[in-house]
Amino acid sequence: MTRPVPSRRHTIAEDLRRQIAAGHFKAGERLPSEARLATLYTVSTPTLRSALALLQGEGLVEKIHGSGNFVRRPRHRLTYIGGKGAAAPWATASDPLRVSVRATNLPAHGHLTDLLNVQPHSPLTEFLAVTHEGKVPHSLAHLYVPRDLVPADLASGSLLPEEVEMRLALLRPPLAQVEEKVSARLPTADETTALRIGASLAVLTITRVATDAAGRVVEASLLVLPSDRAVAVFTTRSMTEERTSTT
Repeated sequence: MTRPVPSRRHTIAEDLRRQIAAGHFKAGERLPSEARLATLYTVSTPTLRSALALLQGEGLVEKIHGSGNFVRRPRHRLTYIGGKGAAAPWATASDPLRVSVRATNLPAHGHLTDLLNVQPHSPLTEFLAVTHEGKVPHSLAHLYVPRDLVPADLASGSLLPEEVEMRLALLRPPLAQVEEKVSARLPTADETTALRIGASLAVLTITRVATDAAGRVVEASLLVLPSDRAVAVFTTRSMTEERTSTT
């Protein structure tokens, strides 16, 4: 059976992939310009860009607009530990990662009304956390809280993540249930820009909704974790262990 002939873009991508693996192009190094590469491979610029798009989707190459294409450094993997109760969604970040948080007041709209089970235009506060590795965006977390559960002086501006977690715990009622949903999808246009990733690199999304004993949603969060730098871990205790601990 005759094997299909690889397309020109796949041949170019494979050659660049081999050069990166061999260390000819090192992590953090800028690749030759697209015009130069197109000339070297005797292809059109669109074909060359299509080949680079394959490597960008694999997380090997990062395109920085205005600067060029760079070999990506291996990303630090963030581990999301499921079932952590009321812990903030960015609580797993550690060296060499750092987190910045910005709070914004906004009315509930669109999917937020269903997510928090509130009426349209209900007052909410969004805490947008961006995790960085050095100067490079690593992951995103959106935390939504009903405005009456947010201290007034915590509802806007740039904040320290530790301060947000500690202050929100003061007004948060005891939790009765935390539901977490995990899915994978392609990133939105805004996410590709914010995270500086290719449009073909899948992201892991974790939606976490916490409710109190009365069934009210007291906080909801959405984590967006690029698949090349995230692991989600959920541990279930066996019935034997539960019976032993109860006894």
